[in-house]
Amino acid sequence: MNQYLITAYDYTDDGALDRRMQVRPHHFEGARELKKSSNFVFGGAILSDEGEMIGSVMVMQFETVEKLETWKQTEPYIVQKIWERYEIKPFRVAEV
Repeated sequence: MNQYLITAYDYTDDGALDRRMQVRPHHFEGARELKKSSNFVFGGAILSDEGEMIGSVMVMQFETVEKLETWKQTEPYIVQKIWERYEIKPFRVAEV
């Protein structure tokens, strides 16, 4: 499986955090399903200095690039415009 590091930053308009909180249950639902299929390795929120969620970091793994692309087309934080920008880089979790 190919692993990927996803670093994403939320929109910064006044309603951005409220939108994130509305979409969050759907994002978590998808992450739970991806965890069952071993596609979700780990993830969490990026926090501002004030402790507010401003983005996300995830490590995902997929058998093919096409499956990664399918995930991108269905990820609520992408589809619902929570993440203003995101970067996906090839990654390898260290086995220690």
